[in-house]
Amino acid sequence: MDWLTDHKLPVGKTAKAVFDWMNTHLGGLFDAVSAVMEAMIDAILWCLETPHPVAVVAVFVALTWALQRNWKTCVGVLAGFLFILNQGYWDETMESLTLILSACVVCMGLGVPIGIATAHRPRLYAALSPVLDLMQTLPTFVYLIPAIVFFGLGMVPGLMATVIFVLPAPIRLTHLGVSSTPVSLLEAATAFGATPGQRLWKVELPYALPQIMVGLTQTIMLSLSMVVIAALVGANGLGVPVVRALNSVNTALGFESGIIIVVVAILLDRMLKVTR
Repeated sequence: MDWLTDHKLPVGKTAKAVFDWMNTHLGGLFDAVSAVMEAMIDAILWCLETPHPVAVVAVFVALTWALQRNWKTCVGVLAGFLFILNQGYWDETMESLTLILSACVVCMGLGVPIGIATAHRPRLYAALSPVLDLMQTLPTFVYLIPAIVFFGLGMVPGLMATVIFVLPAPIRLTHLGVSSTPVSLLEAATAFGATPGQRLWKVELPYALPQIMVGLTQTIMLSLSMVVIAALVGANGLGVPVVRALNSVNTALGFESGIIIVVVAILLDRMLKVTR
């Protein structure tokens, strides 16, 4: 089989050539994107770290009550944040929440419109589906290489790698929600003189809202799963103590930081739990 390997297809060389061309000719674009992403990250981090932790916890508890109207869930959220404070991981948690919230802004801002467009254009979804599959199945460590090349080290490359991995979820779920709108509802809206825009805003999006909210929840959970990987490119947060514990074989530190990540996941899931 040597004759086959001697005529290896230049997949890696082609990818390198593409990345080198992009880095040379699109450097200004990447700098602009990096500046916008960094400004958003700094703004969210300022909002989370500047107030006293008690005030931040109170805001999250109030938000939980507004979304769930369940005092037991509010008590659970309060207990979770108090546990994070007790363990001394408040700053790391706020940094991870900054990455998660930034990813939500970008992913939902792109994913919902793209999902609506693909729901109305089946051919577009058929063409986009393999790309979405590639984004979710390609090992996440591969994303880190061009992210470092284009954006350097820090929170921005971690955010971009997270967005690439997470973006298919809101696109697919928005597409599912909008495309599953009953035909009878659309026909009734059309019969009453609704325009395509009115059908979208008053029929399709309200019907798809539970699926869109599931997409938001999936975006948050998948972003949280990327905090450790993002730490490898210089992103701050809960991934940093996990990597430090791995490098030093520190069982106590690894277990503490791992439990905190689980607690954050549970808190966010309970806060945004979709109820029909």
